Amino acid sequence: MNPETILAFSAVAIIAVLSPGPAILLALRNGIAFGMRAVVWSSLGNVSGLFCLSSAAMLGLGLLLKSSAVLFGLVKLFGAMYLFYMGVRHLLGRTSVMTVQTGEGINVAAPKPHQLFREALLIAVTNPKPILFFTALFPQFISTSAPLLPQFFILTGVFMTLSFSALLGYAMVAARARALLLRPLFARWVDRVVGMVFISFAAALLALRRQVA
Repeated sequence: MNPETILAFSAVAIIAVLSPGPAILLALRNGIAFGMRAVVWSSLGNVSGLFCLSSAAMLGLGLLLKSSAVLFGLVKLFGAMYLFYMGVRHLLGRTSVMTVQTGEGINVAAPKPHQLFREALLIAVTNPKPILFFTALFPQFISTSAPLLPQFFILTGVFMTLSFSALLGYAMVAARARALLLRPLFARWVDRVVGMVFISFAAALLALRRQVA
């Protein structure tokens, strides 16, 4: 795979990874509530999910989702339900960016690394949109005259690297404003906004239509 193809793919991928979505919202929340270490674990979960989706696209699941209205609907419904669940938890304060005041100052009990990883992984793999994206994008940059597996790893690796970097970048911005955002009154509003945005992502996913060739 020549450098020009990789650069062209990277340009398209950058636009995709910088577009607001559930993964970015999750990185912002974790950056505000728990700091950058938590964001690293959730970002690793996200890019692992992207690898699964990219592999699914290469194996033909994207074409199957395009051709099967029932399968597409089931995947879309499951993803929307999970995002809705995340949103409701925020609105009810079950998953909160609220601070805990201690004698030593502000302390936020972060979830365990495997919990952060799993949460981000589930958000990634329950969204059928990236599978359709990879299915539409890969044929434009993969040469059928060359071995497919090395090209798959290069393109997927580029996308994962860009996505991981973008999530850390967004989270770093949020972490810098952490002291302000974790004030109790402000944090309650952050919880409400985050909850409503997750629910809006769920609604947007439900509105996603299957592309028919």
